[in-house]
Amino acid sequence: MRILLVGGGGRENAIGETLVKSGAELYVVSKHKNPGLARLAKGYGLANETEVEKVLAYAEEFGVEMAFIGPEAPLEKGIVDVLEENGIPAVGPSREAAKLETDKAFARAFMERHKIPGRKAFKVFNDVSEMRSWIDEFGGPVVVKPIGLTGGKGVRVVGHQLRDNDEAKAYAEELIRRDGKVLVEERTDGVEFTFQVFCDGKHILPMPLAQDYPHAYENDEGPITGGMGSYSCSNHLLPFVTKEDYERAFETLRATIEAMRKEGTPYKGILYGQFMLSRGEPVLIEYNARFGDPEAINVLPLLKTPLTEIAEGIVDGNLRKAEFEEKATVVKYLVPKGYPVNPIKGVKVEVNEKAIEENGARLYYASIDENFTLLGSRAIAVAGIAETLEEAERITESAVPHIRGELFYRRDVGTRESVEKRIRLMRELGKEFEPNSC
Repeated sequence: MRILLVGGGGRENAIGETLVKSGAELYVVSKHKNPGLARLAKGYGLANETEVEKVLAYAEEFGVEMAFIGPEAPLEKGIVDVLEENGIPAVGPSREAAKLETDKAFARAFMERHKIPGRKAFKVFNDVSEMRSWIDEFGGPVVVKPIGLTGGKGVRVVGHQLRDNDEAKAYAEELIRRDGKVLVEERTDGVEFTFQVFCDGKHILPMPLAQDYPHAYENDEGPITGGMGSYSCSNHLLPFVTKEDYERAFETLRATIEAMRKEGTPYKGILYGQFMLSRGEPVLIEYNARFGDPEAINVLPLLKTPLTEIAEGIVDGNLRKAEFEEKATVVKYLVPKGYPVNPIKGVKVEVNEKAIEENGARLYYASIDENFTLLGSRAIAVAGIAETLEEAERITESAVPHIRGELFYRRDVGTRESVEKRIRLMRELGKEFEPNSC
């Protein structure tokens, strides 16, 4: 099967690798030539992923039978609608269905309308005085979010980026002036986790849970980024997520798919729920309309069912199974110095791929071109897969010395110490549980 992959990041490198492993003939369109994907692809088109007509032209030139959409930005532009109107089925939600991610106000109102579990108090404002009054009346700490896509970098939380509700009001006012409206919602304290599922509009199939490390620096400090790394456990849970928590989070996603179907906008593709776990039920922080990055790199190498078979099931509405190996994974991103605020660009890095492979680690290229020049965002992901979390983390660390350049990374991603820290936090919040092994 000839498949067009849209996107050129680490997530897409993992998708492309898995498609080729499943027997696909791969073609790629992205804004830069990803060196990992370039080796896998039979044809490669250069275009911004949001230039939908250019992507369509490449799809027709390559004669593909299906498309697989990696990032969220082209989904917002209706790339799936355009491809399907031209006879090319695509793995990814329509423009309307993708509003679960691309329009945060829509997503919160949708959850409220259908009484989806995991809701939280929120309000959308286009008036500054109303916003200020609501925050005063609410009283507790809040989260301020732009309505549209932020790349994981636009959300600010009282107690983290914002010192108090006065700063929250100032930031919310700035967004109203800029965007015309803003979403303000209650802050939920706890530990976040990622739950990704495959959907065909009616059926959903779960993937192993993963946990992302969004802060730029070790010990969960520094600015929020697109994700500095992530880990998953061999039992497909996480140490602090009980089976009851898992079932509740799954019900949130299942109810979401059912409600989308009832509204006449069936959701097809990958749905990714970012959850916050505290004392009570898991709270949905946000929906994402695609694989997580880096979380795709945790789950796709474990996939036993051919991804081509899953893709066909998604577009045909006949999704049947998705089986995964029971192994632990650790992914760490190497990023340019200065990332995410003022990253170095235009500098070359050296990668000893043979040594990395000999150590058992896997390599995924992201914001780096075919000349191994840094483009300014997360550059290279390294991954370890093993029976235990400790071994997976050791394998991942073994790869880092073989990548040289103006880069840094978080050494604590996936370490036992960082996992124990999350378990302690859950207990401090008053949750009683026996940690799962990992």
